[in-house]
Amino acid sequence: MSAKPVSIRVSDASVSGLWQKPRAAKAVLVLAHGAGAGMAHPWMTAAADGLGERGIATLRFNFPYMERGSKRPDAPALAHAAVRAATLEAARLGPGLPLFAGGKSYGGRMTSQAQSAEPLAGVRGLVFFGFPLHPAGAPGTDRAKHLDAVKVPMLFLQGTNDALADLKLLKKVVAGLGARTTLSLSEHADHNFHVPAKFGGNDTAVMASVLDTARDWMIARTS
Repeated sequence: MSAKPVSIRVSDASVSGLWQKPRAAKAVLVLAHGAGAGMAHPWMTAAADGLGERGIATLRFNFPYMERGSKRPDAPALAHAAVRAATLEAARLGPGLPLFAGGKSYGGRMTSQAQSAEPLAGVRGLVFFGFPLHPAGAPGTDRAKHLDAVKVPMLFLQGTNDALADLKLLKKVVAGLGARTTLSLSEHADHNFHVPAKFGGNDTAVMASVLDTARDWMIARTS
């Protein structure tokens, strides 16, 4: 299953996207990249391929700053506009498929911010692959304040050794958001779902488990 290049209009410019749809797709996920790597990063490719094997179509896309080759993330308003444009494109490319949105780290946070400001059309839930609750070494929950305004279901896929999400703080945030949130933990995994060898790390198995959970959670919300 190969990825099809697409172009997505954002404000007065366009960004690149990659569309992957298995033959018997059950849902589609708009998958936004992290702050330091674009849509074609090996982790993003592995996630899209793995979800495709599990019957989930994906639309990856570059944020405008990544498209320009810049290292500085866009202003939130532009990032949110990119998420909205990609969501509309995914709905166009996969008509009739249940629609979800989210992404890796920064991409997931920009998606949730966009959703909190104004619901993304047709989106049934948000999927976070390593929600960046705070900067490394500076625990806090300010980055989660906007989540109170998100009314669709949310899935947090996190490693228990994630330097960007203190586990006690994350559990408190998720508990405060109530029944619309689900937290799935990968033991000893870091922000990129890598598990050190001293803990018997098997990154392939961890990734498979994470993607299985994401698929099952989305499919459970398609009816």
